[in-house]
This record gives sequence, C-alpha cells and structure tokens, in this order.
Amino acid sequence: MKKFMAIYLGSATPEQKAGFQSDPATMQAGMEAWGKWVEDHREAIVDFGSPLGKTKRADLSGISDTANHLTAYVIVQAETHEDAAAMFAGHPHFTHFPGKAIEIMEHLPMPGA
Repeated sequence: MKKFMAIYLGSATPEQKAGFQSDPATMQAGMEAWGKWVEDHREAIVDFGSPLGKTKRADLSGISDTANHLTAYVIVQAETHEDAAAMFAGHPHFTHFPGKAIEIMEHLPMPGA
C-alpha cells in the first residue's frame, strides 16, 4: 500500500467561518457526516491529522507571517493515487463545511535513502 497526504483547502472568509461555527445544527450535521466518513475509511487512515493553525514562512529573508488556504490534513493508504482520491469524493469538507477542495498527494521515497 502507498501513503497519501490529503490537504484540506478552505475558501471561507473569517466572517463565513464564524457564521458557520456559531450555528450548532449546521456544525453538528457536519461533524456527524465527517464521523461517518472516518468510519467508512477507518482501515485506510494512517494518521487522522488535525486542523492547521496560522502560518509562518521561513526563507532567506527571515521569518514572517503569511496566509494560505490550508485548513487541515489526513494521511491515508491506498493501492493507487486514484483509489486514494476516490475516498474524498463527496467529502463533508465541501458538502457540509465551508471548504473548497481536498488535494491528495502521494508520499514518495526519499531520494538516496
């Protein structure tokens, strides 16, 4: 089995997120849908991941605050990249939550290892 990292991308403004998070019924429905997705894919999940916080950037100029659309991650295993991607079709991230997309990337072997 190969490993794949799925990165959840958000598009909601802070105001949209706050509005969503302040509606208990919407939040509850989303969490129930996410819990069902986890149960349906439990055997394939290697690392449940977590939500992601604020971002710092390190480069030759130093360290600075920055922003991006990354909101969370999970690591799954599957036979193929297509099989891994198929796990996220209709995912609650964009059907129940204010998420935009999920990008799935294969873990590759470290060169020279």
